[in-house]
Amino acid sequence: MNPVVVYTRPGCPYCFLLRRGLRRRGVPFTEVDIWQDPSAAAAVRAVADGNETVPTVHVAGRWLVNPRAAEVQRLAAG
Repeated sequence: MNPVVVYTRPGCPYCFLLRRGLRRRGVPFTEVDIWQDPSAAAAVRAVADGNETVPTVHVAGRWLVNPRAAEVQRLAAG
């Protein structure tokens, strides 16, 4: 399974929904808070047209901005 990194921020309802969906599908992931990690925030801005849009996911060499859990699961499975 490809590693999944989910970039989030506190209080984000879309992040909550994605995390819940990934857990329900049994997809392991690492979560990174962009408010606590300036380099993570910069990475998100680089792939989200300069915005700190979360959730942003890095999986299988791809960046996904606000993806559905099913899409992340498919890419994680390889």
